[in-house]
Amino acid sequence: MVPGRVGMYSCGPTVYNYAHIGNLRSYIFADVLKKTLEYFGYTVTHVMNVTDVGHLTGDEDDGSDKMEQQASKTGRDVKEIASYYENAFFEDLDRLNIKPPTIRCRATEHIDDMQAMVKTLIDKGFAYETDQAVYFDITKYPDYTELSGQSLKEKVVGARDEVVEDPEKRNPADFSVWFKCKGRFANHIMRWQSPWGEGFPGWHIECSAMSIKYLGETFDIHTGGEDHIWVHHPNEIAQSRCCTGKKFVNYWMHGAFLVVGKSGEDKMSKSEGNFLRLQTLIDAGFEPVHYRYFTYQAHYRNMLRFTDESLTAAKNAYERIRAFIMRASQMKGEKPEWTEEYVRRFEEAISDDLNMPLAVGVMNEMINKAAETGEYNILDVLFRFDKVLSLGFEDIAASMEQDTGAIDELISLRAEARKNRDWAKADEIRKKLGEMGVILEDTKDGTIWHRE
Repeated sequence: MVPGRVGMYSCGPTVYNYAHIGNLRSYIFADVLKKTLEYFGYTVTHVMNVTDVGHLTGDEDDGSDKMEQQASKTGRDVKEIASYYENAFFEDLDRLNIKPPTIRCRATEHIDDMQAMVKTLIDKGFAYETDQAVYFDITKYPDYTELSGQSLKEKVVGARDEVVEDPEKRNPADFSVWFKCKGRFANHIMRWQSPWGEGFPGWHIECSAMSIKYLGETFDIHTGGEDHIWVHHPNEIAQSRCCTGKKFVNYWMHGAFLVVGKSGEDKMSKSEGNFLRLQTLIDAGFEPVHYRYFTYQAHYRNMLRFTDESLTAAKNAYERIRAFIMRASQMKGEKPEWTEEYVRRFEEAISDDLNMPLAVGVMNEMINKAAETGEYNILDVLFRFDKVLSLGFEDIAASMEQDTGAIDELISLRAEARKNRDWAKADEIRKKLGEMGVILEDTKDGTIWHRE
């Protein structure tokens, strides 16, 4: 909307439990999107919410509050739970080299903004109050199912199958923008005063209120998981459009599920108890960067099947790249002219709706050519690619500079011993270097080394 600048909003975590690696795939996708835009010169204002109140166990108005459910289970304070899991979430993002959002906004700190939006919806006739809640009337917004492609009739029929505890609710598919602390929510812990009595916000109103506050009534890009296409994002669009009278978002981008199980069709889910944490992978001997590389094996809009074997294959592929960078960081020479063709192809791939499998394939093809031709001086190009990939390439090269003085001196002594045909001394020095975790490789241009 503004030349050179992008406003971007990502649905953030509900901080009642750890993020699983399926959740984290969505945030890697959003990170790649942001870094691709930055790669091409855009300044990105990235907003991410933290849902620390009001997210029920279902995307509709059924179930209980996830935060309070965890508090009851653990005996801990709701705020303590929210703070703990929020910190754990952003620690996982950091370990995956995911750039933090420009603005991190907590739902509990924006209750006034949400109440103002609810009041506007009531005043304009798009929302109505009952004894139990304030609802958005979906019949007042004919384009409600535009994003999902589902007909409004299908939506209403589906909603009728749910348990509806409010007899004053006009339509089964109407959704809450404000819950009152009555009935099943009479003992709700987190509550605020409002024009409609004590209560708490609906989940969907949170994202609308906070995204508009920081990005404006219309902004460029909204990201989230594909599960949001059916309920959460249509609700956001309806209440935002009716509140402001303007288009809400120009581009919606949704990441597909990470699937597990023998069938390869089971969505990773906390509720199903089949989720893996990033720490689980670390405890199994993988690095966070191995998982990030693994996610590039499929387009963000395609399901990605997770198995131990597929993650191990990704780890091995990444370690080959690490070994190449270690060798290349010791090589001298001019950057080959043929790298420009790979830069062009890489940029075409990331420009094409973030085609990361193709982008990674182009990168690996370039590495193979460098190794085959002996023209190793392509690190500047790899570092350029890594502005999007975020696989830690510069850190690998930098690690080679640590203790290089002592290592280079030992290598020189070994070379002198070999020149003097003192094989015993040469073997002794190689052994000492091996104890330091240094592997030697004798080439026609001299000896190079890398860490084990």
